[in-house]
Amino acid sequence: MPTLCLYLQIHQPFRLRRYSVFDGDPHYFDDAMNAQLVRRIAERCYIPMNRLLLDLIRAHAGRFRLALSVTGTALEQFESYAPEVLQGLHALALTRCVEFLGETFHHSLASLHSDVEFRDQVDLHRRMIKRLFGQTPAIFRNTELIYSNHVAALAAGLGFRGILAEGWEPALNNRSAAFIYRTMAAGKVNENAGHVNQEDNGGGVQERVPYLLLRNHRLSDAISYRFADPRAPDYPLTEDKFASLVSQIGGRLCNLFMDYETFGEHQPESTGIFDFMRALPGKLLEQNTFATPGELLATDDIEAAGELDVPSAISWADEARDLGAWMGNAMQQDALAEYYGLEENVKAKNDAHILADWRKLGTSDHFYYMSTKEKADGGVHTYFRPYDSPYDAYINFMNVLDNLTTRTV
Repeated sequence: MPTLCLYLQIHQPFRLRRYSVFDGDPHYFDDAMNAQLVRRIAERCYIPMNRLLLDLIRAHAGRFRLALSVTGTALEQFESYAPEVLQGLHALALTRCVEFLGETFHHSLASLHSDVEFRDQVDLHRRMIKRLFGQTPAIFRNTELIYSNHVAALAAGLGFRGILAEGWEPALNNRSAAFIYRTMAAGKVNENAGHVNQEDNGGGVQERVPYLLLRNHRLSDAISYRFADPRAPDYPLTEDKFASLVSQIGGRLCNLFMDYETFGEHQPESTGIFDFMRALPGKLLEQNTFATPGELLATDDIEAAGELDVPSAISWADEARDLGAWMGNAMQQDALAEYYGLEENVKAKNDAHILADWRKLGTSDHFYYMSTKEKADGGVHTYFRPYDSPYDAYINFMNVLDNLTTRTV
């Protein structure tokens, strides 16, 4: 039976206030809305889910284990608006059954546009996780699970042992996501990103290349997207049905990666999602074991199922699993070009407030709001967008960016 690896992602952006072209106020973010949303989601999701996970770890005497990834933008807002969420996360860290992963502090697209900014944000995030939870992340998950050979090289240069990615069939070339794979990072590290870790295994110095853990998107989405959908083939989804599905996948691993907000926010308590989660670990532990990503990759004799070549970036977003959610139209491409084109001037200004504002504007959500996708993908984008239209999101963002530009002169 496969080993289960559960990873949950927590993220909240700093949402912008409505910003006119005539507005000159350098305070860009809607503090009242951000506070209201974070507190609301904390009550519905973060606080009860933290308690539930702690109860499950204790009830199963540490056999239930998982990984969490929390963006720096979420952690900063918890410190300001919902400190009880941080207390719950700290309690989970103390169990030693929860591993915290590394990522870009601002949930940014820096891996696609700026190796230097990518490295800086990952370092910032590492320091915050160490300060708050006493862990130094050894496993990396990029924003929205964006992954390519280049991302592997960047992560290798920062010393990560493993990387999480989407188990997308076209990228796998008909192989299974239920195994560990080697990345194609060796010799491809950009000089600005650092250097691949090296180790001497007795036969001379060798590059240590990160391994890949791939998301089982069908089973992960069965919980995160289809749990309360009466059209889903396994509706209503029960712990018995889910355990049966796990037993059928074959391979050595079942990697379940999803948003923390699945529980209580995207899937409201009324759907029975908390009852399902309360019963699921016990059912799965009848036949399976749980392990964190770091535990899976802790030894030096990892048996990989081969090397995975991903020259073009994939993600866990939308049906195409590509970058179209953030770079799929002319508005998004223009906004990204203008944004990253400002990096040199921002950093040359050597002003901490300007740099902080610029980085908050780089959070991927701002570009996601500009998506013009239709059908099922479009419905998901509309659900998360705090604007009347993608065009409104673009205009608002560009008005803010124009003001920030004047501050760098």
